[in-house]
Amino acid sequence: MLSSCFGSCFGGDDGDDLLWHMDLKPHATGEYSVAVVQANSLLEDQGQVFTTPSATYVGVYDGHGGTQASRFINNNLFPQLQKLALEEGGLSEDVIRKAFDAIEEGFLRLVKQSWLDQPQIASAGSCCLFGAISRDELYVANLGDSRAVLGRRAETGQTGDSAVVVAERLSIDHNVGVEEVRKEVEALHPDDSHVVVYVRGVWRIKGIIQVSRSIGDVYLKKPEFNRDPMFIQYGYPIPLKRAVMSAEPSILIRKIRPEDLFLIFASDGLWDQLTDDEAVDIVLKNPRSGIAKRLVRAALEGAAEKKEMRYEDIKRLEKGERRHVHDDITVIVIYLDHPGRSSNSGINIVKGTNVPLDVYSLNSGH
Repeated sequence: MLSSCFGSCFGGDDGDDLLWHMDLKPHATGEYSVAVVQANSLLEDQGQVFTTPSATYVGVYDGHGGTQASRFINNNLFPQLQKLALEEGGLSEDVIRKAFDAIEEGFLRLVKQSWLDQPQIASAGSCCLFGAISRDELYVANLGDSRAVLGRRAETGQTGDSAVVVAERLSIDHNVGVEEVRKEVEALHPDDSHVVVYVRGVWRIKGIIQVSRSIGDVYLKKPEFNRDPMFIQYGYPIPLKRAVMSAEPSILIRKIRPEDLFLIFASDGLWDQLTDDEAVDIVLKNPRSGIAKRLVRAALEGAAEKKEMRYEDIKRLEKGERRHVHDDITVIVIYLDHPGRSSNSGINIVKGTNVPLDVYSLNSGH
């Protein structure tokens, strides 16, 4: 049911061979838009949307250390959630936690099976951002620093006669660059003064990674892996008494309200360049068609400006080289056309969309 779309998807748009987006598509109570741009030699971001008559699922998975973890989540998270929701009578916080646990355990099994042939898989990991709209409830769960932001109408002024649209962050950035997160990690490891260190201009766990929660990254969760000679010959030993990362998601559940207008789910490649307010302002002030691509384009222009370049210059860079300018970026925008206002209230089929496994390979015909 989940497949990359053909006929309504576009690669090489704006003359950028590493940019992909798709036409606006319907979900049960609105429409959605998806776009992705590749910077790494292999696309480490993955994203997907799954729609039924009663629910919409959204996933953004920002991989690191390889593609294995993000692709594993892409293949397994939604089926696991569907299975558990059916068994337990619907989506809930407990169902989401069990599904995340199952994905973490499943990837650990894959690492153990693949260990002898590809020891580097122990250092593959992924952030995992999940969202669901089920009837009138909104669920957001995340590991890492991908982010979900809501654009909602807010009344201002004493008379309440004027309204503005504000950005409301729905997820928590599990990144040790955030002081609160850094203190949380340090408090869990009082006997390790080097659990978080400042290197190359940023705070990193063990001097390696910025995110504190993920799927995978087994070598930072299971000491037996990073001490194994197989891994040492690929990388280097890391002093580790116990796990320094976790796979425990932060979960938010709230009612969808009439003032809620749209949701932006995106990997940190977008948020490195745009603030929550800037992203919401772009969605608010522009046509729906191609809106996810417009956000990606704004992020690319911001990245180019920081490097004293133009977007035209970035487009000439090869995959891999572009990683020196910006990260892989995945954006999914979900419009919330509430019951009574939506033209899709009668949608009665199950559909899904995955971003390409690799934009370069798709556009080059490989």
